[in-house]
Amino acid sequence: MDHVAILRRAKISKNDNLLGDILIGSKTIESRWYVNKIIPWNKIQKGESVYFKESGCPVTVSATVEGVLQFDSLTPDLIEKLIEKYGKRIAPNSNLAGFKMWGRKQVKKRYCILVFLKNVKKIESFNINKKGFGNSAAWLTVNDINEIRINK
Repeated sequence: MDHVAILRRAKISKNDNLLGDILIGSKTIESRWYVNKIIPWNKIQKGESVYFKESGCPVTVSATVEGVLQFDSLTPDLIEKLIEKYGKRIAPNSNLAGFKMWGRKQVKKRYCILVFLKNVKKIESFNINKKGFGNSAAWLTVNDINEIRINK
């Protein structure tokens, strides 16, 4: 399977540049925090490819999944523990106190997915066709990236 992770330009802190941090290797975990079990829950595995793009921009980065951790029944204490343990690898430019404050606002989130990344590289940019995934979809899963890739 191939995956497209769409990153918001909105940030946890003013110093974040999530896509840039993935590219330089300081952000080695992509995290997703959800109220419900949605993609990529139980749909992503070690060895698969993740393509990254910022909202409104083309895909420019790819990576290989090194591992996946899933957490359900999140509590404020568990969210804080996850941030303490993995926070610097999720948002390397955020200070821990600010990230914990963000975490305390996530009380409705019940699920967390941590996707560990390796073999990150800049790729020739391309656009995708999100038709059928919904306008607000922030993670797409397909058998092959070429199914949604728009050739120039």
